Amino acid sequence: MIDNFGRNIDYIRISVTDRCNLRCVYCMPEEGVENILHRNVLTFDEILRICRVLAQNGLKKVKITGGEPLVRRGVANLIKQIKDIEGIESVTITTNGVLLTEQYHNLVGAGVDSITVSLDTMDRAKYEKITRRDEFKKVIEGIRYAQRENKVRLKINAVPIYGLDETEILSLIDFARESDTDVRFIEVMPIGSGTEFESITEDDIRKVIEKHCGRLTLCEEIRGNGPSVHYSLDGFKGKIGFISAISHKFCDKCNRVRLTADGYLKTCLQFEAGINLMPYLREGKTDAQLLEALNFGISQKPKAHQFDQKENFEKREYRNMSQIGG
Repeated sequence: MIDNFGRNIDYIRISVTDRCNLRCVYCMPEEGVENILHRNVLTFDEILRICRVLAQNGLKKVKITGGEPLVRRGVANLIKQIKDIEGIESVTITTNGVLLTEQYHNLVGAGVDSITVSLDTMDRAKYEKITRRDEFKKVIEGIRYAQRENKVRLKINAVPIYGLDETEILSLIDFARESDTDVRFIEVMPIGSGTEFESITEDDIRKVIEKHCGRLTLCEEIRGNGPSVHYSLDGFKGKIGFISAISHKFCDKCNRVRLTADGYLKTCLQFEAGINLMPYLREGKTDAQLLEALNFGISQKPKAHQFDQKENFEKREYRNMSQIGG
């Protein structure tokens, strides 16, 4: 599916729930957010219908997100059914890792292509400060278990927010040293609670890594669903990646849209642009009408975000990341 700026939209991030077992400071307030009523959350059948219609029109890659997707019962079976759709080449999942050990084999059995664990620090006290929960041990156990089993590619996503701590950066990339685990650094997005934090740039993190570990060499191999950039590092089996939407803007290459848990097709993190698909799913509309709505939603995709500009914006996104499946 081609948007108005010639970008091929072949990747969708699907939020299966807005609920989460953590309370990360850049994702939601400490008291949490008002959850979507169960009756207003997309059913798995509705998600599958959207995927089928999109796959018939060029969709190839699906990322399952939340909130925390593993808190929704049956998510592994959903992955299996999406994998069975003709045209779908890759189904991946991003999780906070708290439930990874107990659900790892279900995910592997479902055919998931990769598992990404969000982990911003290797310091237990700092982890608890960031997530407002004491689940560090479970997350590390889940990562180590997945590395030992080594049945599917594992990635670590880190969002450094409390200053450029060299020890912190080096301890995170150590996951990539002895295992084919990619460690990727993501700049915090100024959305919702994320506006309270200053992003640490890709360039600053690269300087730390190269100071202590040698030169990062650009990797030509595609190792993600979107426009992430990966580097090789001598002595490391895994790759070091960066998703730097602010300091290294890649909107001209953006190939994704997002589907929120309550059925809104969202085309850009910063803006509300998109379309509510619920009426097309629950009011007897045909697949042709659903496709027309999807095409209209994709036509609303902006040319670029404007996080790098300071003025006010019309229709700016004010919800937290947990509510939009970022």
